[in-house]
Amino acid sequence: MKRYGRSVAGGFLAALAVLGLPSSQAQAQAYPTRSITMIVPFAAGGPTDVISRIVTGHMAQTLGQTIIIENVVGAGGTTATTRASRAANDGYTLITGHMGTHAASVPLYPNLAYHPEKNFEPVALLAGTPILILARKDFPPKDLKEFVAYVKTNEAKVNAAHAGVGSVSNVSCELLNSILGIKPTGVPFNGTGPAMNALVGGQVDYMCDQIVNAVPQINGGTIKAYAIATPQRNPSLPNVPTTAEAGLPAFQAQAWNAIFAPKGTPPAVVARLNEAVVKALDDEGVRKRLLDLGSVIPAAAERTPAALGALVNKEIAKWTPVLKPVQN
Repeated sequence: MKRYGRSVAGGFLAALAVLGLPSSQAQAQAYPTRSITMIVPFAAGGPTDVISRIVTGHMAQTLGQTIIIENVVGAGGTTATTRASRAANDGYTLITGHMGTHAASVPLYPNLAYHPEKNFEPVALLAGTPILILARKDFPPKDLKEFVAYVKTNEAKVNAAHAGVGSVSNVSCELLNSILGIKPTGVPFNGTGPAMNALVGGQVDYMCDQIVNAVPQINGGTIKAYAIATPQRNPSLPNVPTTAEAGLPAFQAQAWNAIFAPKGTPPAVVARLNEAVVKALDDEGVRKRLLDLGSVIPAAAERTPAALGALVNKEIAKWTPVLKPVQN
């Protein structure tokens, strides 16, 4: 990837260094001086895209520079994540990653061109996104118990949509299918948005999806929601039972979205970005938009770069034994 503005920025930092200011401090004072590119590894309209746009819209106000969203699809988000890992580590190219790109990808892709722990600087967690078991509106089962019985009986006939191997929709349904002991036909799409459109259109049978992508469709009656895979019901969908209430307590899944920078991005720049995220998550307007979508806003202690780094490590350890057997 082309490295922009190195000569100008380098000269500026060198001048400040002569004045006795450490380069990291100088860069923090100068950053950002131009627009920032935020890579979103899925199609526009999907959960990661929506959450990223909500938060970065407020971040741009704090930072005083435009944040340009660039949707890069392919390979369950790993195409975009590989690109982000190789970008200049100057804070001007970032990525909104998630559980799929920065955890599940490790066991699913043996030849992955990046490693979440080694090739990225964690910036901040943006939101948690509970997982729902969904189906086309005319899918025969009426509730989760009927769904379980139906897909077990019709395993060879049913199919499940997802946003590509390694995506949240893919790995969460792999967990569900492993609990049920079935292997339905998977139908990949270039993003959760297109997968949801196929579900609404009745072209696929069911999918596991993040709540952010599903609330309008559920409330509009264009798809079915059998259960939410969290311990408590979600305020945005109060009539959707939890998996425990509906008879499948073993299926618990919640995804997340977070911002990462290429490895070696100066700590002062990471801190500046983190500060902008924290301000966004404390803004009432941003909070309302996220909560209306069903997102879970992280507590203050969960918003630090260190907390995000620990979450990535924990998630890799969690998903590796689940997904190793289905790696491609």
